[in-house]
Amino acid sequence: MHKLSYTFVIFAMLFMSSCEEQKSKENYSLSSPDEKNTVTFSLTEAGKPTYTIAHDGVVVVDTSAMGFDLKDLDALSEDFEIIKTETSTADETWQMPWGEQLEVRNHYNELIIYLQETSENKRKLNIHFKAYNDGIGFRYEFPEQENLNEFIIADENTEFNLTGDHKTWWIPGDWDIYEHLYSETNFSEIDALAKANNPDLNASYIPENAVNTPVTMKTAEGLYLSFHEADLTDYAGMTLKVNQSEHKMISELVGSERLGGKAQIKAPFNTPWRTIQIADRAGDLIESKMILNLNDPNELGDVDYFTPMKYVGIWWEMHIGKSTWDMEGTQDMNTFTVGEKGSSQHGATTANAKKYIDFASENGIKGLLVEGWNTGWDKWINTDDREGVFDFITPYPDYDFDEVMAYAKDKGVEVIMHHETSAAPLTYEKQMDAAYDFMKANGINSVKTGYVGKIIPKGEYHHGQWMVKHYQKVLDKTAKKKIAVNAHEPIKATGKRRTYPNAIAREGLRGQEFNAWASDGGNPPAHLPTVAFTRMLSGPIDFTPGVFNIKFDDYKKENRVNTTLAHQLGLYVVIYSPIQMACDLPEHYMVNDKVHPAFQFISDVGVDWQQSKVLDGEVGDFVVIARQERETNNWFIGGITDENQRDFTLDFDFLEAGKTYEAKLYKDGPEADWENNPQDYAIETLQVDRTTSLDIAMASGGGFAISLISQN
Repeated sequence: MHKLSYTFVIFAMLFMSSCEEQKSKENYSLSSPDEKNTVTFSLTEAGKPTYTIAHDGVVVVDTSAMGFDLKDLDALSEDFEIIKTETSTADETWQMPWGEQLEVRNHYNELIIYLQETSENKRKLNIHFKAYNDGIGFRYEFPEQENLNEFIIADENTEFNLTGDHKTWWIPGDWDIYEHLYSETNFSEIDALAKANNPDLNASYIPENAVNTPVTMKTAEGLYLSFHEADLTDYAGMTLKVNQSEHKMISELVGSERLGGKAQIKAPFNTPWRTIQIADRAGDLIESKMILNLNDPNELGDVDYFTPMKYVGIWWEMHIGKSTWDMEGTQDMNTFTVGEKGSSQHGATTANAKKYIDFASENGIKGLLVEGWNTGWDKWINTDDREGVFDFITPYPDYDFDEVMAYAKDKGVEVIMHHETSAAPLTYEKQMDAAYDFMKANGINSVKTGYVGKIIPKGEYHHGQWMVKHYQKVLDKTAKKKIAVNAHEPIKATGKRRTYPNAIAREGLRGQEFNAWASDGGNPPAHLPTVAFTRMLSGPIDFTPGVFNIKFDDYKKENRVNTTLAHQLGLYVVIYSPIQMACDLPEHYMVNDKVHPAFQFISDVGVDWQQSKVLDGEVGDFVVIARQERETNNWFIGGITDENQRDFTLDFDFLEAGKTYEAKLYKDGPEADWENNPQDYAIETLQVDRTTSLDIAMASGGGFAISLISQN
């Protein structure tokens, strides 16, 4: 495991100014190290804080107000004066213990504005800006003070005034779930309230015409913007309320009916960073590490109990209807209802687990996930009586836990624990110690958590401050036990994996399972070429790719996956995660009693990267990414497209000079089409070096994958 290494240069305070010298008319500007991005701060005549952001001298966020409404207190939004300012610059390089690349440069200039009210209260508020070559971040800092100690934020009023009716890729500002399809509209056409009452979502609340973050935009001039937040800690998640006519967004924090506000604060306190990533090229948004850099350094040190890996699991067969989570065969996850007893067989049996272990061991797959192994699945959903349903230790009688563990160990396969909480986090918190000790006693070092359903207690939401604190409690507790966490139904990723590298992945998007049962026909071909430039900007995704049985007529004739087989292979490189599932059933990876030839790419592809390069792409259309594996230095390339057939010319000029590689190309066959012929594929082997250029045809809804093995 790599140690963190730092080279850190800080030029201390360049100037300080007294309040008598600064009144409201003066501006303060901060530019990025390359001087392309500039943020300007000023106070209005009324003492209201405002900021403006420009890129290459062109305003991209026009003058926008900042401030807070407080519960039972005067608003903290105007009547300010500047009492001093500080500026500095920093340049450090740190290493990721696992990730898209080994080394990350954290180079920025910063400006801190110290404000104080001129009124009798003299309340203080600092605004901290950081300017990067790839964007701007800022946060509010409440210093320790007598007149503002403990308080409740009723609303955070951070504005983002856009300069045009930008093309926008968005999901609604749902307080409970991120599992919506992305819409592509002009900003003025955003209608989040139209996305309410989705029949495929069992927990959803959209109170405003607001969007969730990251939300990505493209200006008429071809500039790319993405709005998000970094280091979300002990605070409510932020949605962005939309003012269509004025092309304005304003922060709308997820609330709590029990609290009667948005967030309870005790000074000193820092809010999350509000982030605006800025890119001249769509791929630069993916390559940006600004969100990570705005988080604190690694607090855990080595996390060598976690090894990036691929895994199989008893999971997909429940979604397509072959088996069930509960032993009685009554639970139909696909519609979140209880069917008649015996309608399907239990998936998590000893024999079935051994079948998956055998397949994993024989095909270079390191991990096994088993869902439905523990008691409680017969009464875990669609009821208010969900406290105490699961105990996370007791297996169903047809699942011999000890036998499965011994068999997996003998085969060299690592078991991943599964903890579904049924959105009853208080029950989970009571049992954490026992559950995690049980894991460690059995040599299990990672857990997939789940929070399906409406949060108990009522009045709290998945993305509110109360649950943000719960998710952090899970990270803290598992870190002490040396356990890694893959969270489903999570709070959004905001770069905290830098500080807590036991946070290995999360869901937080509309995943593969919607193809198995969504009433709208599943994820369209454009879904993942959009996700790569939106949700993936926030962090690793457990999307669970690898479906080979594209049309599952044996179980559900009305559902299918809306991509080609080659598209599924390309996802292993395009959608980043340090854990990647081969989600289909073992029998679907077999052809005439032999492993499907295309499965070789899944066996070979890396999951932990030395470097990553976005070769080309356009939001919602297509994306091609190359990644170099840390351990072997081999390269892997993945490309995916939307419903449009696309010819792509791949240049290998990113390869090392003087090296020759054996390239194995997995591509759409000549008759491939996501709708009519999704399983048509072809495999070619050729020699390439950095001078090679290769033309590749991606079918409608298709893609490709390439492994590059060094020959010298």
